[in-house]
This record gives sequence, structure tokens and C-alpha cells, in this order.
Amino acid sequence: MGDAKKIPALLFPVLIFSAMKAYPRFLTPELEPFDPLELAKATERTVCQGDQRKYTEFYATGVYGGIATGYTCGCCLRCIFCWVGLSREFPESYGRFYSPKQAFQRLKEAAKGHHVSKARISGAEPTLGREHLIPLLGLMEESPLSLFILETNGILFGADPGYVKEVSQFQKVHTRISLKAGTPEGFTKRTGAMPDAFVLPFQAIQSFLGQGASFHVASMSADPRFMDEKERESLLHRLQEIDPRLIQHLEEEVVDPYQTTLLRLRYAGSSAFSEETDDRDRKLR
Repeated sequence: MGDAKKIPALLFPVLIFSAMKAYPRFLTPELEPFDPLELAKATERTVCQGDQRKYTEFYATGVYGGIATGYTCGCCLRCIFCWVGLSREFPESYGRFYSPKQAFQRLKEAAKGHHVSKARISGAEPTLGREHLIPLLGLMEESPLSLFILETNGILFGADPGYVKEVSQFQKVHTRISLKAGTPEGFTKRTGAMPDAFVLPFQAIQSFLGQGASFHVASMSADPRFMDEKERESLLHRLQEIDPRLIQHLEEEVVDPYQTTLLRLRYAGSSAFSEETDDRDRKLR
């Protein structure tokens, strides 16, 4: 971990709090690889209550040409390049619970207020809380809104083809499956999850293909600071073996240096964006 004095003061109390818990917070070199399915269960115990799920806010943003967004809490991975707020590490400290009907009402209000017709859940892994997500998608299906974009890491979908089948029944849902690595070793290094879980997002892709559902694949493979060309080729080869069409529509991403991203990179011992981090620290002094 980096020098705590260089971390913004508003973050310091939660960093102390993290050392008191067994629940994995930040990915550090000392963190033992975890089972993401077990972390999903542990996170759900905090962010879900029956069919309710925690959200921190509802708003509209310009991505996807304008989209209403429900910002929620909790994830089953610890990606070092993640941009979301600290509600990922500390879901117990953020948000309030909403039923599917309440959450969808807020999404509709955000969409109407900004004249957009699309919706999504962001800031977390949306497949946590199946009892919340499926009814929410059902409400979306019956509404005037045109599209729900489901942004997922694919872990829970890969572990349960039945979950994919449930989501695939909705005609207005388009799923975006985000791949974090091209090898099991790269997956563990960047997400903290055990290498065996590397295959789960690829299994999710196969399940969505089998259902004939609307989806595409994204990957953090266009940034050589995090994935070299050899690993990128491995990722592309694996997708090619599943279906060559996946390569044609692949969305390759680069990492943006959000404040929370820089903090997570520091905890992970990464030197990526070190110049940006030093500049930020100088401004904070």
C-alpha cells in the first residue's frame, strides 16, 4: 500500500476501516485469490434484501447517446482499473434499498426528465440480486422505454446458464459482457479472483449465443499498460474459437485515470498512471 499521507483525506477513514474486515476491499499484492461466486454471495447479503437492492442515485448521462442510470453498490470482482466509487469496496456504507418497482420508477423519471429512452444499472455488478433484476427487467419490457443495457462481468451468468435464459426472455435487454483478461494469470492479477474463474465470462458468452440473445463483448485489451499483445492475441483467439462474429463487434477499451482508479492501482502496486498520481498528490498538498 502507498503512503497513506498521499491519499485524499476524505478517503482515509474508510481505508482504516478496511483493515478491520475479512471482506476483501482493495486488491493488494498480499490478497489471496478469492472465489468470485462466494464474494457475490457475501456482497448480496449486504446490498440485497429480498427483492430490494441498494442504489445511491438515479440520473441520466450522455453515454450510449443518452441513458437513464441507476447507480448501485457491490461487485464480485476487485478490478484494479475500475472507475466506480468506493461503494464497491464498502457497500455497507452507501445507498438505500429500492424495490424493483421503486427503482424502475426512478429510472423512468430520469429518462423523462432528460428526454432519453434507454436505461441501465451502473456503478456495480447488476446481476447481483437476481430477485431484484428479473422483475426490474419485466417492468422495462412493459414500459415505453426502448432499451435496457445490462453491463456485466459475466461471472454469475457463466456459472448459471439458467440465469442467462431468464434474462434472454426480455426483448428490450441488450447485454454487454466485459472481459478483464486473456489468460487465467492476467485475470487473477487484475481482478483478484482465482484463476479457475477466468472461464466463467466465456461460458456466459456461449450461453448468450445459445439463447440467441442480444449482446456484445467488451474487453480491456486496447491498453498495453494492462494487457500486452500476446495476451490480447490469446483473448481474441478464445473468442474466435467460440464464434468469429464476436471479433467483428468486439468493443476494446483503454483505462481512464479516474481518482478511484488511481487509488486502486496504488493499492495493487501498479505503476500505471504514476505521473497522473504524482500530479494529483502535488495538487492536494
